[in-house]
Amino acid sequence: MQPLLESYLNSTSLVQHQVESFNRFLDSSLQKVVSRQNMIEPSVEGFALKLGNIRLDRISIIESDGSRRGILPNEARLRNLTYAAPIFIEVVPIIRGIEKAAAYGEVFVGELPIMVRSNLCNTKNMAKSQMVENGEDPEDPGGYFIIKGVERVLIGLEDVAPNRIITTKEGDGKEVKSRVFSTTPGFRARCVVTRNQNGIFSIDFPTTSKSLDFIMTLRALGLQMNDVLAYSEDLLSFKNDMLLNMETSNAKELAPKDALLELGKMAAPGQASKYQERRAEMQLDNYLLPHIGSSVEDRKEKGKYLIQMARKATMISNKLAKQDDKDHYANKRVKFSGELMEELFAYAFRFFVKEVKYQIERTSARGRKLSIQAIINPDTLTEKIAYAMGTGTWVAGQTGVSQVLDRTNFISSYTHLRRVKSPLAKKHPHFRARDVHGTQWGKICPSETPEGQEVGLTKYLALMSKVTVGADEASAEQKLKSLGKVEQI
Repeated sequence: MQPLLESYLNSTSLVQHQVESFNRFLDSSLQKVVSRQNMIEPSVEGFALKLGNIRLDRISIIESDGSRRGILPNEARLRNLTYAAPIFIEVVPIIRGIEKAAAYGEVFVGELPIMVRSNLCNTKNMAKSQMVENGEDPEDPGGYFIIKGVERVLIGLEDVAPNRIITTKEGDGKEVKSRVFSTTPGFRARCVVTRNQNGIFSIDFPTTSKSLDFIMTLRALGLQMNDVLAYSEDLLSFKNDMLLNMETSNAKELAPKDALLELGKMAAPGQASKYQERRAEMQLDNYLLPHIGSSVEDRKEKGKYLIQMARKATMISNKLAKQDDKDHYANKRVKFSGELMEELFAYAFRFFVKEVKYQIERTSARGRKLSIQAIINPDTLTEKIAYAMGTGTWVAGQTGVSQVLDRTNFISSYTHLRRVKSPLAKKHPHFRARDVHGTQWGKICPSETPEGQEVGLTKYLALMSKVTVGADEASAEQKLKSLGKVEQI
């Protein structure tokens, strides 16, 4: 075992998961965030800005004389600087529908902290002798950031797997709930289908004040009752449940537009019918299972997904299948530096776009000439990112995501870089989350865990555990559809 472990440690960095995750963020995720928000359309007639490719320059600082030069991590520590790279984005003005490509070109929009030893770090591919000459430690594994001279590490966040149906019995087992944390870039919606002891289904999702009737929601999504029954033909207990829901629901005879109006009355009581209908459409498109899509064409697919959630609840209620274990590690995902930085950058970039939009509208209202230097303030993006990384308060209100790197000794630094934190609060009554689960074998160290309230909530990766990248869901889905394994909608 010892030769195997020595060979593994000599060939693999123990913080490789942090560095690889951040490199993926630099290579692909950064551009995806900009591409999702590639148009800035202010309330100015005939004017818009199109955002193109994003580029990060080499890590550097601006000296007091205005000159810019590259720096190394050690200088950033000694001078209390942020080890960051300038961000440039292609900005193309669109005037009355015509692109003026040569008007601005690349524009400096802010700075992004860079992980030490990542692909963009100035010590990457530097010889050991050269690193020693520059005051750098050749044995330093990296995997952390330097914010105003302080070394900070992003702790891995463990959470329930997104876009996966997890069905469990609640309380005394009379209710069965199918949950899915429907997640899209920058948004997460908890959608629940509940089956009571009589076999009646109800639906809950964000922005709804109370549970919605299952059949009414399916009708509002455009599904016919014959289609609903067709999806339950192969399971008698589920077909019985669906027939019972149809019989007890007042919506089985309603047209989709009328069902939408009924949902709108609950969402916006006392408002005009047109507003109520738009409100119901907005709720179904944007907040119900957003990972499937947000267009009108996606509604039937959402209806079929809800039927699958209800079907699973019926199977578990009738003991035809075992309920899911939310503590099973197959139902968990861990977000490391790349995913966390993508969330933070997307959050800061939305504020940046709003600020640019406001400046354009204000300049136009005052009758002044639009100047890109006056419109774009690089501090907006830089300060949002620096504040989150400096305080540890992240996008969704999570705290302790960014922590000061433990430099007590070499081993403590490594363990800190391999820490995994559960989002559960210390006083959360979920005691099973604090136990060692059998599926953690080979992934989480069973012995290294703190005492007290944090036991089982703060974990560490096992010594030889590997973190996989995952796959692009869209391409996998298209492949399955082409093979006939998933029904084409």
